[in-house]
Amino acid sequence: MKQERPFFSIVIPTYNRPEQLAICLRACSRLDYPRDRFEVIVVDDGGTMPVDEVVNQFHALLTLKLLRQDNAGPATARNRGATEATGEFLAFIDDDCAPAFNWLQALAAQFVASPDCAVGGQTRNALTHNLYSTASQLLISYLFSYYNVVPHAARFFPSSNLAFPAKRFRAIGGFDVTYPRAAGEDRELCDRWLHLGYRMVYATQAVVYHAHDLTFLTFLRQHFHYGRGALCFHQGLARRGQRPVKVEPPAFYFNLLRYPFVSEQGFNALILMLLLVVAQVANAAGFFWERAKGTAA
Repeated sequence: MKQERPFFSIVIPTYNRPEQLAICLRACSRLDYPRDRFEVIVVDDGGTMPVDEVVNQFHALLTLKLLRQDNAGPATARNRGATEATGEFLAFIDDDCAPAFNWLQALAAQFVASPDCAVGGQTRNALTHNLYSTASQLLISYLFSYYNVVPHAARFFPSSNLAFPAKRFRAIGGFDVTYPRAAGEDRELCDRWLHLGYRMVYATQAVVYHAHDLTFLTFLRQHFHYGRGALCFHQGLARRGQRPVKVEPPAFYFNLLRYPFVSEQGFNALILMLLLVVAQVANAAGFFWERAKGTAA
C-alpha cells in the first residue's frame, strides 16, 4: 500500500508587502505537491496595506486561510499561524520569498526519513543585481557552510525556510515572542530545539528564493537590528541557565572575508567583502546599543 504524503501547513507572516506576498502565493500555487496535502496560512501582522485582494486571487488555487492580528512582530505571527494549522508539519517561509517547485517534496522526503527532526533548506538571493541584497544573503550562505557542515547535525536555519513537526513545535512553545523584529528569533528557536535534545537536518534540495530589496541604509538597519537580536539571544541563554555563546575564533572572521572570493562572486567580490565588514560593524553597534539601553533602564 502506498504511503500517504505528509500534510503540511505553510505559514507566511506578512506586513505591508502585498506585492511580495502575491509572488510568494503564486509560487506556492505552483508547488509540485498534491493540493490536498498542504494548506497555506497567511498572517497579516497588523499591516496598513490590505492584503485581502491579494489573498482572494489564490483561493481557487490553494487551500488558503487569512488571519489578522495587531502588530506584534513575525514571531507572534508565526505562532498564531501555527495554532490555526491542521498540518502534521509546519513549513515557515517569509512573504518576500518564493519556494522552488519541489520545495515541499524535498521537505517531505526528510520528514519521512526523520519525522521528529526540524528541517531547514537553502535560501538563495533572487535579486542578484542588488549588491546589498547579495551581501546579506552571502552572509547567510556563509553561516550555513559554517554551522551546517554536517547535514544531519545542522545547527542553524533562518525562519524563511524552516519546518517542524507541528506537535513538537507547539510543545516547546514555538518562537520566542519577546523578539518584536525579525532579528534572532530563529536563532533562539534553533538553539532551544537542540538544547532539548532534538535534531536538525539540512535538506539542500529544499530551496526558496529571497527577494529582499535593500539600499545601503536599509542594509545597515537590517544588520543593526540583527545585533540587537543577538543581545536578546544571549540574555535568553542566561535566563535558561546555559553557558554564554563563545566568541567565534579569528578563523571564522578571516574565512568570512574570504568567502566572496571563493563563492564565484567575480568582479564584485571586493565590494561584497567590504559590505560584509560593514555588516559586522553594524551588528556590533546594534548589540552594544541594545545593551546600553538595557543598562540605562
